[in-house]
Amino acid sequence: MKKLIILFALLLGLNNVWAVDGTDQKLTPDEFRAKQKAFITQQAGLTDDEAAKFFPVYFELQDRKKQINDNAWNLIRKGKDDNTTEAQYGEILEKVYDSRIASDRMEKAYFLRFKKILSYKKLYEVQRAEMRFHRELLKGMQQYRKGMDNKR
Repeated sequence: MKKLIILFALLLGLNNVWAVDGTDQKLTPDEFRAKQKAFITQQAGLTDDEAAKFFPVYFELQDRKKQINDNAWNLIRKGKDDNTTEAQYGEILEKVYDSRIASDRMEKAYFLRFKKILSYKKLYEVQRAEMRFHRELLKGMQQYRKGMDNKR
């Protein structure tokens, strides 16, 4: 669930996004992706040629996963209605779990595409870099919140 929330936050494309360095910056979705691409490229040691081939497919996957996550969040929002029945909650949860499975299957399908572009070692390094990027993003958000709490 934590992975889903992190991914959802990263993929929302909001104008108000925290930078990896922990500062509050207004970033467009394109600027955010540029920072993500630069971070992953550097951390995973991708060449310019590898990055040029990899990132269009990577961001295509991210866009498709965002659609699935958006649909899941829309389902969850339906449960906020006080008149939601137990049967409706069951339907909502079934569809949310189906969305997670669909997302995982899609990731596996894209992995098959990725391994035609990068070596397994580079893919491993991309995974590690992606996790570090998310961790740094969360750290930055936490530091920003702490700073905001101290100003009150």
